[in-house]
Order: sequence, then C-alpha cells, then structure tokens
Amino acid sequence: MGNISLNQQLKRVEIKEFEIENQIVFNYFDSLPVVERDEKLLRAIYIGVLAMMEDRISAFLSKTNNELGTELESLKMIFEMKKELFYKSTIKGALAEDEVAQYLNEFFQNKKLKDRAYLTGNSAGNLAKNKTGDILCEINGDSNQRIAIECKFDKSIKFGEIENKDIFTRKSDTAWSQLIEAQANRGTNTAIIVFDISLIDNSILKNFDNVGYIPEVGFVAVINSQAGDYSNLGIAYMLARDIILNAKQVDLNKDILSMIVNRIIKDIDQIMLIRNLVHSNIENNKSILKQLEKSMLLMEFNQEYLLKFLKDGNLTKEDLLEFYSGEEVKDRYKLIEKEISSL
Repeated sequence: MGNISLNQQLKRVEIKEFEIENQIVFNYFDSLPVVERDEKLLRAIYIGVLAMMEDRISAFLSKTNNELGTELESLKMIFEMKKELFYKSTIKGALAEDEVAQYLNEFFQNKKLKDRAYLTGNSAGNLAKNKTGDILCEINGDSNQRIAIECKFDKSIKFGEIENKDIFTRKSDTAWSQLIEAQANRGTNTAIIVFDISLIDNSILKNFDNVGYIPEVGFVAVINSQAGDYSNLGIAYMLARDIILNAKQVDLNKDILSMIVNRIIKDIDQIMLIRNLVHSNIENNKSILKQLEKSMLLMEFNQEYLLKFLKDGNLTKEDLLEFYSGEEVKDRYKLIEKEISSL
C-alpha cells in the first residue's frame, strides 16, 4: 500500500511517511526558518500540482537528456506556466494575494518594522457573508491599528468615483467601492487596493499611474507582478502607515491632507520615472558596449587570419574551418558578455 491516501469525507490528502533525497530541495528548505518550512512545503506541492495539471512535464523532459539543459528548460517552463496561470481567473486571485502578502512581510523585515501581514482567506468579516479585504496588516502588531488590502487583478474593475455613480444600475465592484467595503468589513483605519499593470482598466490608469490617494477612501497601488516589481505597494503602504500613526484625534482639514499626500505621490512618480529612464539607459549602454566588444573581437580575429594568409600565402582547410566557424571568438565573447551583464 502506498504512502498517500485520500480522505474522501474530509476531501484531504494524507501522507503517512515521506522522505526525499535531493540536494536542491534540501538546500532550499535548509535556508528557511523552521517556522516557515511547513507553509513552503504546502505551497511547493500546490504549485507542482498546477504544473502537472498543465500536462507539460513529459513534453519538456523529452526535449533534452542533458541535466543542465533540463534545468534551464524547467525554469523557462515554470516562467511560462506561471504567466499562463496568472491569467486564469480561477486561480490568479489566490496567487496574487499570496504573493502580495509575502512581499509585504519581506518588506517589513527589510525595513525592520514590527508590522505583520496575514491572509484573511475565506473568512467573512463584519459584514454578513462578505470576504472583501484579502490581507490584513497590523502596525507594530497592534490589532487596533490595521490596514486592509484588497487585490483586484481584474480588468472589469472601474475607478468608480462617487460623482459618476448611477445607483439605479446593477451593483458592480469598483476601486472606490472595494476600498470602502474593505475598511467596513475588516474594521480597519484605511485600505489599499492593489492592481496589476497587465490587468487594469483604463479608468484607473487615467487617474493613477503608480500610486494614488483618494481622500477618506484609501490608496491605489499599481504593481507589475510579472516583473516582480511591487515597489508601488511599498510606497502606498508607508504613506497609509504614516497617516494612521500620526493622525491626532482632532478635526483634520481633509483638503490640506489630500493636497500634501498627492504632492508627495506626484514627487514619487517623478522619481520612479527618472529611475526607469536610468535603468533603460544602463541597459542600452550595456547593449552598445557588448556590440563594441563583439566588433573588436571580430576585428582582431579577422586580422589574425589575414596576417597568417599574407605570411603563408594560403590557409589550410583546418584554418578555413576555424575562420568560418569563429568558435574561438564565440568563447571569448561569452566571458566578456557575462562581465558586461554583471555591471
């Protein structure tokens, strides 16, 4: 009898004994804190099952018998599979929430904050049968100072400002409604709604490119999960956190608060634009440098064979083959290309 059995009544997979001898797997779990290992194991199984459901494993394994080639192909396949799975509405929400929560906890750790982000899962909040507010963040571990985060990787979600709302139309989720609903449902001081740049309605982009603030409603953060760029969420979170920690129990002039926060966001947008331009210039300069090095290598290589030809008056078949293939140049260029890429 096998180690795996299915509990049909509880809809649960049960494993009696399990061991695996694999250096990569061992090194990964050895690098994790003990308290995180169970969670990461479950996640690894979940991702693996999704991969098997894609029915690509046997196809990619047959491409090569080379061990390194197999690993490179697997990385490529995982990237492509992740991209496909991301767009499947049945699971993209769960993946988005998990990755956002993971990013936030790593962000807190790097910033040396005592904040904590945790998933609310399928649990309802203060509103009956309502699950809005995917993630709760406790500031300094204080349950009375919390930020609700709603992940909406969905092009159907409009901006939905209150001035343009027609209450007689069928109810639909908007950025405004989800921010207000998340706060009411989770009983938080403020909320952030997270959109992905590849799955976002134009009405939101028209108002906010990166980070946005809606007075008395909450914050909007536009991330790029496929590029692994969650920096806008970090910015929105720190702004929301500052407001909660520093808001005094007095009547605030909301117009002035809005003016200040939006000025900060505008400055951040300019900084982000400059950073992107710098990164683009770096990559362009690397490409130019690579092309220059390639041309110089070719010039030296061709000159070497020209001198040999002028000296001997001829080239042997072996010389012609080497001149034609240029393998020597390729090998030398690979080293130079690697150095330039690491700059």
